[in-house]
Amino acid sequence: MKRAHGKDSRLIVVFTTVGTQEQALDIAHHLVRSRLAACVNILPGVRSVFRWKGKVDDETEFLLMTKTVEANFEAVKDEIRKLHAYELPEILGYPVTFAEKAFAGWIVESSSGAGGDEGDDEGEEEPLERLSE
Repeated sequence: MKRAHGKDSRLIVVFTTVGTQEQALDIAHHLVRSRLAACVNILPGVRSVFRWKGKVDDETEFLLMTKTVEANFEAVKDEIRKLHAYELPEILGYPVTFAEKAFAGWIVESSSGAGGDEGDDEGEEEPLERLSE
């Protein structure tokens, strides 16, 4: 497999929180189908305490953990903002310091940005052997 270099291959995890499971699923499916992310984990039941417009709120939310590459951050951020219901969504990107080699290769390959939002890629399987060098 041909490996990307630079920003194209630096892994990041992008975090955001949303208020409903429906919105979490909408964002996750959109990012993966459009190949901006390899995977989005949805963690329900996250409790957030925050100050907003002069008062302290306490809400239950869904945390999305999006695995992608650094080169996709701006596009991922833009798509989250388009689909997000919050006035000011949390969108934080963190570099991945360590990753299992084959998993990292899968993230790079699956986050290529190629393809589009059409179809759902069912049945499209890549053998794990392609991910190792």
